[in-house]
Amino acid sequence: MTLAPSLTTLDSLKAGQSATVIHLAPHAQQGGVDVQRRLMELGFVPGERIRVLKRVLGGPLAVKVGQSTFALRRFEAALVSIQPE
Repeated sequence: MTLAPSLTTLDSLKAGQSATVIHLAPHAQQGGVDVQRRLMELGFVPGERIRVLKRVLGGPLAVKVGQSTFALRRFEAALVSIQPE
C-alpha cells in the first residue's frame, strides 16, 4: 500500500500532536503479527484518535488512546500509519 503524502507514522509525531489512526503495518520486522495484535488490543485501530503526550529522546513515546495512556517503543509506533491533525 502506498501512503498518501499527508500520511505518516506515529513515531514521527511531536509531543502534543494529535492524529487519527489509518492502518497498522501487516508484518513487522520485529514481532510480526503479535505486535500488530497487541497494538489493536490497546486501541490502535483505524479511525481512532490518538495524542502523543511525551517523547523520550531515543526512547519510548507516551500515547493517549481514548482514556488510556500507553508507552510504545519506537519500532511499534512506526507500524501505526496516521493522519496528523
